[in-house]
Amino acid sequence: MPLGDIDKIAQDTGFSGVVRIDHAGEIEFEKAYGLANRAYGVPNTVDTRFGIASGGKGFTALTVLSLIREGALALDTTARSLLGDDLPLIADDVTVEHLLTHTSGIGDYLDEEGDWQVDDYAIGAVHALTTTEAFLPLLDGHPTKFKAGERFGYCNGGYVVLALLAERATGQGYHDLVRDRVLRPADLTRTDFLRSDELPADVAVGYLEGLDRSNVFHLPVLATGDGGIHTTAGDMSKFWRALFAGDHAEEVTRPRHDVPEESLRYGLGFWLHETTDTVILAGYDAGESFKSTHDPHTGTTITVLSNTSPGAWPIARALMS
Repeated sequence: MPLGDIDKIAQDTGFSGVVRIDHAGEIEFEKAYGLANRAYGVPNTVDTRFGIASGGKGFTALTVLSLIREGALALDTTARSLLGDDLPLIADDVTVEHLLTHTSGIGDYLDEEGDWQVDDYAIGAVHALTTTEAFLPLLDGHPTKFKAGERFGYCNGGYVVLALLAERATGQGYHDLVRDRVLRPADLTRTDFLRSDELPADVAVGYLEGLDRSNVFHLPVLATGDGGIHTTAGDMSKFWRALFAGDHAEEVTRPRHDVPEESLRYGLGFWLHETTDTVILAGYDAGESFKSTHDPHTGTTITVLSNTSPGAWPIARALMS
């Protein structure tokens, strides 16, 4: 599409966020729209940080793979071997690989296959969720949905369990594991885990659809393995370049499952285009929407970040179809 059409879509939809397109490291388009903070009239800039919801699952997957390379975990490590008596409804044969590929079949605390709506108050005491261990009561009590390995079934809780397994295998907190193994090696200086109740001035407040109300009561106060890290469009471009310059790209982008209901495929923590080699991270939550794609053949990265639930999708569809 002509790049000038981005402005028209942004105007027609009231888009609030940032769009960036770069090719082989050269920026072709980069522009910010709307407000990062409506109460104070603070505009978004191209350097504004946004929560990316489930886009963070890619960071979790890369952290786990780095631990596998070091021998602290293996793809066939069972969750039970590290959970002990915790989360007894998780089947004994569920492995790290099942969790990475959404084929574990475990019950999900935030089940997107049900009647979940993005702006629901779905979690409860969000202020208490400051550590991965604090998620244990939330993860507990959900019956198995299907046998491990039987099929693909997108599972947020599975990625929280992955974060928990990584912590127990290393004795180090999940947030520091991601910082040490993904953020610092890729020089992602504008990407981090931020408390929603004390956001820095350069971070966009997330707003519920059609309201000037923030998402502070809707999401964990501090994100963990299933997503919610904050980043910029520029850091996402750096992220993709680092991924494909490193050792994990082939493994995480090898298709493990077709997901026909989404017209996509899935690797390890990353969505894959149905027919091409384009790799995708995407996220959707209360006050957050995000999609970033990378074509490893052309080196083209397209990133759309928004601080509203539906905001990213019209431009993302137009640019990434």
